[in-house]
Amino acid sequence: MALNNVLTEDLNSLLASEIEWSNFKDKRILVTGATGLVGSMVVRTLIYANEKLDLGLEVIGLIRNQSKADRIYEGCMGKDALSFCLDDLSGDEPISLEGKVDYIVHAAAVTTSKVMVSDPVGTIDVALKGTKNILNLAVEKGTKGVVYISSMEIYGQSADPEDTKESDLGYVDLAAIRSCYPEGKRMCECMCTAYAAQHGIRISSARLAQTFGVGILPTENRVFAQFARSALKGEDIVLKTEGKSEGNYVYTIDAVKAILMLLYKGEAGQAYNVANESSHTTIRKMAELVSKTLSQEKSKVVIDIPADSKKLGYAPDVKMKLNSDKIESLGWKPTVGLADAYRRMAEWMKEQKMI
Repeated sequence: MALNNVLTEDLNSLLASEIEWSNFKDKRILVTGATGLVGSMVVRTLIYANEKLDLGLEVIGLIRNQSKADRIYEGCMGKDALSFCLDDLSGDEPISLEGKVDYIVHAAAVTTSKVMVSDPVGTIDVALKGTKNILNLAVEKGTKGVVYISSMEIYGQSADPEDTKESDLGYVDLAAIRSCYPEGKRMCECMCTAYAAQHGIRISSARLAQTFGVGILPTENRVFAQFARSALKGEDIVLKTEGKSEGNYVYTIDAVKAILMLLYKGEAGQAYNVANESSHTTIRKMAELVSKTLSQEKSKVVIDIPADSKKLGYAPDVKMKLNSDKIESLGWKPTVGLADAYRRMAEWMKEQKMI
């Protein structure tokens, strides 16, 4: 997909942001999960910055599906700096990659709830085996910095739901099949801390709030994309729960900024919440905001709870507000609030003919 207006605006905003681009001069950067939302936006940002700032960057996208990667990056500015490495991170074989690797962003993971409950073993394998393979590669290459893309789901039922800091881990029900995802993320963070301590690699974890905005893919079916599609079509926004869960959100470009800053500023073995605190809201209120913002309230919010909701992989109700003080102490600031995130994502969806 070629660059479009809203994406270009966002990428230019990153070039003028707090990111110290000189840290990436003449560097070679590996990004796993390069066909997912977060990974692809990191890649788009890096190759665009390389083109505009003459950084001498080389970006390697680790992928499982070459044709999907070709579709995502078709026509992207700066594509000459991008190459791909085909690898299944759930395997036992080490990653074979020639040459240096200065930085790694490890974004590969299962992100679909239905897959988490239909293939929990595979979900765990991608998390644990994949992360171990990436960290072994970092040790082998003497990598300068690694950022592991974690999730706010590691908190479970937060110990301090009103002001959840990085140390406030709560309860995760190990008898729930879907817990393969948050528990896998917890173990991967533990692995990152162990490798940082034992091998002296600067590895940090970015605990992302739900991330959305410009860059979502046509196949995206998480709740934020469902809400936007319904509103843009003038259809009812259907909730499959009562909508009481409290959501924490961050715009794609703000998440990318945090990740890139952590590559050179993140403290070894530490985790950082990445959330726009002003975008905290319940699922129900977010649905109402989307209806108002994208359909002028023509779309009604309807609650339709299926009898087999657990089998479909819906997460339990969560009451939690992430505290982002730790990453803000590094100089990171979010720039796009919830309503603007939806407006910009809707513009992207229209330009990419997703509606």
